[in-house]
Amino acid sequence: MDTMRLQATTIRYNAVRLVAAIAVFAAAATTAAESAAPMVAQATLAQVVAAQAAGLPATEITQSPARATVTPNSNVPDQDSKKRYYTIPDFRLGGKYDLDADPQTWRDGGEGGTTLESLGSGPLQVAYIAVGTPRRNDKGEIVNAIIISTFYSGDSTWMYNTWYEGQPANAFSGGAVVGPHRVIDTDTHYVVFLDAIGLWGASKPSHGLGRKFPQYSYQDMVVANYRLLRDHLNIAQVEVATGVSMGATQTWVWGVMYSPGGYVKAIMPIGGATASDGADPVGQWTFRLAQAAIESDPNWRATNGNYYDLPKEKHPNQGMQFMWSTLQLTGYTFPVRSATPWKTLQKEVFYWEPKGDETATYIARVKNEDAVDYWYRNNAGFNYNINSELRRIRARTLVVHVENDQWLMVANARKAAAAVHGAYFATLSDPGAHYGVFRAPNILKDTIGAFIDDRFTTSLPGVGGGVEPAGDGAPAKPAGLAK
Repeated sequence: MDTMRLQATTIRYNAVRLVAAIAVFAAAATTAAESAAPMVAQATLAQVVAAQAAGLPATEITQSPARATVTPNSNVPDQDSKKRYYTIPDFRLGGKYDLDADPQTWRDGGEGGTTLESLGSGPLQVAYIAVGTPRRNDKGEIVNAIIISTFYSGDSTWMYNTWYEGQPANAFSGGAVVGPHRVIDTDTHYVVFLDAIGLWGASKPSHGLGRKFPQYSYQDMVVANYRLLRDHLNIAQVEVATGVSMGATQTWVWGVMYSPGGYVKAIMPIGGATASDGADPVGQWTFRLAQAAIESDPNWRATNGNYYDLPKEKHPNQGMQFMWSTLQLTGYTFPVRSATPWKTLQKEVFYWEPKGDETATYIARVKNEDAVDYWYRNNAGFNYNINSELRRIRARTLVVHVENDQWLMVANARKAAAAVHGAYFATLSDPGAHYGVFRAPNILKDTIGAFIDDRFTTSLPGVGGGVEPAGDGAPAKPAGLAK
């Protein structure tokens, strides 16, 4: 009985600590105004010649070419100066990809897709943060890259702020993941944190097209970022593609599309999905509810999502608040949620007519988010299913998943791993449930480090089974985080 009391007290303590930290991070997430004009770091003629000889881009776009008037271009404002941009003219969004064809036929997107220029917009843009030590072949191309795709609501600044050495949110991941002598070692690898089409620094509906924006796919995200890596950063070899949550979902797509030709040597999806259509009923149900929450907003229903001529306070902000509240019910384990005092928890519970601090967490959050952006992001997953294409993967594969994830079921991840020749599977349990994906590289440090360095053995922790985290409570959740 004393043990049970101790466990209950521990859960309550960590739950309170978790929610208190959320408030701190939310207060720190106020976004600065965005500049309208892109800034380009100009190079001298000598620098251009030297850059070309070394295979480097001669110029860097340091601010978004597209004007951000509704939502900022970075999830973490304090890291915005580190983000760089690249534009891809005449890229087709929403087309179909013939995976049996030469990948060069995909360079400009899928067959039958729509370019942003044809709709009166500027070219597609992507965004990234690059760190580490590039190693080059005799052509000057980078051959030691590790790429980190972002999660559902994240971007490169959020992943950098959480995973890179010495950053404010390192504690959420149980310490830094990327840096000198870390699990992803910047002394031996060139590491690129990637944005994804649809939010933040990449092209997104709220840049101006709104509901006219083409419906993009996860394949579009990956091919556009391939163009960034190959054409702009001169990366000839991705040693490991990885990411968490939707970043892991993109990692699976990297394996299907770019490992058969050898461009991607290894993939390590951490808590992702190979299907989010009806083949994954829990995931489909969860995000259908999220989409319905957006569409339930009176301002959405009155405008059918065409509200950009209205001030921000007249946008479907409550629909967004409702969406986050719906998702967060199962974002953490029920013991963590159940142990949280209601006065604290109600900040994350949706109310149509909130009083006091009811819904306070999401009222603050959605000031920097847009309903149409997320409507498109949700829609991208509803018809996604690459299960029949997993046989194409030729990369070394380590699938990492949280055993008690309540959004993306571990059984589906096991089936996906079994479909890939030679793939390994490792699990961990975490009181943060799905959010354990961010701590996974530290919880399974030896296992993941060995895989990255290509010295993997099946006797490493978590392989074929589960590993409990070192701590007994969910980590504090930074603002701006959901799936």
